Order: sequence, then structure tokens, then C-alpha cells
Amino acid sequence: MDLEKNSILTFTPADSFKNIVAETLELARASGATQAEAGLSVSQGLSVATRMGEVETIEHQQDNGLGISVYIGQHKGSASTSNLDPEAIRKTVEAACNIARYTSEDPCTGLADAELMAREFHGLDLYHPWDIQPQEVIELVLECENAALDYDPRIVNSEGATVDLNAGLSVYGNSHGFLQSEHKTRHGISCAVVAESGGNMQRDYWYDVSRHPDRLASARSIGEKAAERTLRRLDAHKIKTRQSAVLFAPELARGIVGSFAAAIGGAAQYRKASFLLDSVGERVFPEFVQLREQPFLPGALASANFDAEGVATRETDLLSDGVIQTYLLDSYSARKLGLKSTGHASGVHNLCLDSTGKTFEECLGAMYRGFYVTELMGHGVNTVTGDYSRGAAGFWVENGELEHAVEEVTIASNLRDMFNGVVEIGNDIDLRGGIRCGSMLIDNMTIAGSD
Repeated sequence: MDLEKNSILTFTPADSFKNIVAETLELARASGATQAEAGLSVSQGLSVATRMGEVETIEHQQDNGLGISVYIGQHKGSASTSNLDPEAIRKTVEAACNIARYTSEDPCTGLADAELMAREFHGLDLYHPWDIQPQEVIELVLECENAALDYDPRIVNSEGATVDLNAGLSVYGNSHGFLQSEHKTRHGISCAVVAESGGNMQRDYWYDVSRHPDRLASARSIGEKAAERTLRRLDAHKIKTRQSAVLFAPELARGIVGSFAAAIGGAAQYRKASFLLDSVGERVFPEFVQLREQPFLPGALASANFDAEGVATRETDLLSDGVIQTYLLDSYSARKLGLKSTGHASGVHNLCLDSTGKTFEECLGAMYRGFYVTELMGHGVNTVTGDYSRGAAGFWVENGELEHAVEEVTIASNLRDMFNGVVEIGNDIDLRGGIRCGSMLIDNMTIAGSD
């Protein structure tokens, strides 16, 4: 499938979709809405999965959808449709207006303030269709999985390999006169395999994701990395319950940053459902910790010129010298708090946590003895109380070296203590998401294992 040549995104200019949004907004105005906003998205993709050398699934996706929110005074109604025909759109607008007439009045509802709309647009380099045919994709997936299966005789099974391609166009407009479109692509390769030795079986995986296909790691290297990670988990066993330093792998450390972002989110703040309530100006991390949002990084997975309400994004310090600088607000939560939107109606845009400069190996050395976590299970993170308790697997570290694999343990603490206990942030930064950070070393957590 050649996404660039065969895609609706190429055959139909973005202006055609912008016209649909503009006409939808005009229909809303004519139907009595005092304000309105509409978002249209179209996407096309291909996903191929193999298992044990056989093609398991080939899926072509083509989706589109239009969502409309209307405001009649301070009453809101929303409706959506996947049918972009004029009559279907008319009925959708009519439905949204009918809903608005029966909803309760809410003084905080409405569009984001007009003066906050984005007016400058950076070239973000987000659109790179993958010019590849389905048979070539199949060969790529098989190459990835075979690289894992052939890596070592102890690799005895596979949970499969997958290649995903996706290209999309989104348009957002509102009755402030804001109307903009964005093209984006996102491609990925992943593999998960099973190893066995002496009756012990372990599973692990690896993956890569990028907006540009040429920036993905090779299929072979992803398969080999999945196999390598799986093999090193063989002969894992529990450890005794103890207090210990814990080093989180980069892809897991970003979850800790994500918990911080959730706790300073507007909804959590106005609902008084955060352990970091009213925390702007408070030091919650050590002084060396700096966290900055950088929404204009070319090609990054969370780059954006504006949020889901058209509000301009901007480079922002969330943590400066460990001190909280701002909340993350959309227009509704901002009004609830008597503040202004910070451009976070669609989440965060490339949160970048500064490294302390140490490599992963140096972080292991700094820990000297402790638990290196490579997998987390469960959802035991409570951003209301800050309590943290999750199943974990990884490696016990002695003398700064990986000693043996560990499984079936639980790590627990409170997020406040974890934030305060950050000792090192590695330079092995993971770029595969909207939060960019390296390995994170925390000085002390409870590890619940065998008695």
C-alpha cells in the first residue's frame, strides 16, 4: 500500500476538509449557536502482524470523523458523525443544538478565549508517508520476527511481530475565526518473543516508533533486541522484602513524569483530586531537576502548534530547580480555577526532563546495590493520595553490575517521596513518546518479595 499515492489525504486537498469544517460552523451559527467548534479527522493505515513465521493479520484502515460542539449561551451540546455527506453533517449539527437546549447551564463552558488562539505556525516536519507495498511490509515483519527467533536456540516461541503505518489529517475550527489543518504520520515496528531454559520461561519485547520511516531502527535490530531482552530474564527469581534504591528504565521513568503531569492537570486541581493540590511555587523534586515542554521539536511525536481548542502551544518550564511553575490547563479547568488556558486541551507536547549527565552504566554504578526495573504491571498509581504500588520485574544490581533477573515483586512508595528521592537522571533518553527522559534513579523504595 502506497500511502502517498493512494491516500485520500493526497487526492483531496486539505482545503476541501477545511471547507467542510467552515460550513459546519456556519450551519451551527444558522441553527442558533452563539459559539461553535468542529474537528475533522481522516486517516489511512496498514498493519501487518506475523507469528512464528506466518502472516497472522493484514489490516487496512481508513477512518474519518467529524465532531461538533455548540454553545447556546452557557449550554453545551456535542455530536459526531463518520459520514461527511452534507445531509449527515446537517443532522449532526441539529442534534448537537438540540442537546445544548436541554443541558444545564455551566458558567465555565464555551470556547477558549479568542486572544489565546494560535497565530504563528512552525514547520514541525510531522508528515512522512511510507512509500512501501504490502508485500514489502510482510517481508519486513518476517525479517523482524525471524531475527528474534534465530538469535538463540533458547528463543522457543513468539508472540508476534508487527509493522504499522499511519497517515492522518486533522482540521480544527471555531467561531472565533480559527481554522487550521495538520498532516501527521506515525509508523512503528515491534516484536515480542518467549525464551525457555531449564523449564523456566520468560517473555519480553522491543519496539520503535517514528513519524519518519527512515528514522526507525531496522527490523532486524528490533527483533534481536527483543530476543536479547528476553534471554537475560531467564532464571529470574524473587528477592527478599527490603528497602532499596530503584533505577527505572527510560521507558518506565516517563510514567513517573506522567504521574507528575497528571497531578498538576487542571481537572485534578479543580476537583481537588491531586496530591499536589495548590502546588505552584512548591519544590517537589531536588534542585537539579528541570522539566520543560517543547512543542515545536521537528518530527517529534507530540509536537503541535496548537491544542484541541486552537490555543497556541508554547515552550514552558513545568519544573525549574525542582519547583512547580504552572498547572496544565484547558479552557474549562482554567475557568474553574480563575486562570487562563495553558494550551493543554490535548495533553502535553514533548515534556523533556534534563539529564544529570550520567550514562546508564554510570547510573548503575551510582546505585551500586539495588533494583533495576524493566517492566511494570498493574495500575497502582493514585494521583489523589500519591500512593504508588506496582508489580515489577527487572534485575538485582550488586557492585554496579546486573547480578540476576528478578520477577514477581512489588515496588511501593509515595510519589512525593519518589520525586524528592530522585538521585540521577540518565542521558539514555527515550524519544518514543510525548515524554522524553532517561533512566531515573530513586534513592529508596519498598520492594515486597519473599519473606
